[in-house]
Amino acid sequence: MLSMRFLRSFSTGKQREIVKFYYDFKSPYAYLALESTFQLEKEYPIQIRFIPWGFRPEESFGGNLQERNRLNWNKVRYLYLDCRRFANERGMIIRGPERLFNSRLSLIGGLYADKNQFFPSFARQTFQRFFNRQLNLESLDEITKLLYETSDKKLSYEKFTQDFQAYLNNQGEKDYLNAEKEAEQDRIFGVPTYVIRDEPFWGNDRILWVKKKLDSLKL
Repeated sequence: MLSMRFLRSFSTGKQREIVKFYYDFKSPYAYLALESTFQLEKEYPIQIRFIPWGFRPEESFGGNLQERNRLNWNKVRYLYLDCRRFANERGMIIRGPERLFNSRLSLIGGLYADKNQFFPSFARQTFQRFFNRQLNLESLDEITKLLYETSDKKLSYEKFTQDFQAYLNNQGEKDYLNAEKEAEQDRIFGVPTYVIRDEPFWGNDRILWVKKKLDSLKL
């Protein structure tokens, strides 16, 4: 059932509030925040803008895997322990990746899915498969197949592949760079991060504060 706030937004004709959601497919905390974020659009008269931001674990956790000291390894192990605690409460599986991944390709895939209105299905499957170690975020073949699988399949696979690769090599790269510039302007340092009227909320467990902020706006 739609909330009264949501129903009133249609009757008054007001423009829906924009809430930015910065994410990365290799972030377990962004994965944990995903469904709560989708749910926000059902509870409030808002529109979520899904904006990719490539998390840089080597900057946050002391370099590449072979360069990390004991303190940084302890930090990483604890963070994944917390992730599994959150995940177990929801019946989710989160397995730590066996190496560091460059998620740029998959994030441009997310931009493509968003432009073509199938982001939720693509995002759900990307997160789920990656954290079950069933998806290589750097594989063009795997990402293209997953995009097609989660799309409406109006095009043949061959034409769909051509369309995505054309986007990837041209507008997709521009859209990704624009997202990076916007993240810099919003002072993003990690994901997931929500931004509401220039106010940031970082972390999957900040959803209650996000709701309080939206309530305060009396949308």
